[in-house]
Amino acid sequence: MESIVIFVLLMVLFTVWITSVRRSLVIMNEHINHAMNQIGVQISARFDALAALLDIAKSYAEDESAALISEIQARRSVITAKSKPDDVIRQEELIYEMLGKIVRMAQHCPALKEDEDYVSCMDAIDCYEGMIFTSRLIYNDSVTKYNRVILLFPNSLAVKVLGFHKRDNLESFEDGQRRI
Repeated sequence: MESIVIFVLLMVLFTVWITSVRRSLVIMNEHINHAMNQIGVQISARFDALAALLDIAKSYAEDESAALISEIQARRSVITAKSKPDDVIRQEELIYEMLGKIVRMAQHCPALKEDEDYVSCMDAIDCYEGMIFTSRLIYNDSVTKYNRVILLFPNSLAVKVLGFHKRDNLESFEDGQRRI
């Protein structure tokens, strides 16, 4: 009789432990997904500011700005909770590529560089860059905490049973590498 009670008690403790591990991993996973959504919102806002910038540039260089608008529409994708870090990097690279082209366009058209709306849009784009940087830090911090928990013993045993997997961090870029 004692062995049955001990066995039942061990099973209850095991079930409570598995449930606790699963609950904490689900919460951490949700934090990661929320952080990726935030990055998506910031990237989307940055694309919107980029589109506004191209609308301003239309009056100064119509053909070039129309080509850039078409290129953005063809290559832009939405970042969601299910997006991978590589998706974010590709979208950021597209933004930096387009910004580089716009800056070169403005260098050939000094009146565009002096346009108040152009300056405001560039300021907004810089502001969104800072927000993306902060969102990336939050995402990477959440991923680091999650990955640490799934690697620690005895959680690592439960993780295999529960089907959780290591998540990838967003790679950071060297200072100035992506600046225009």
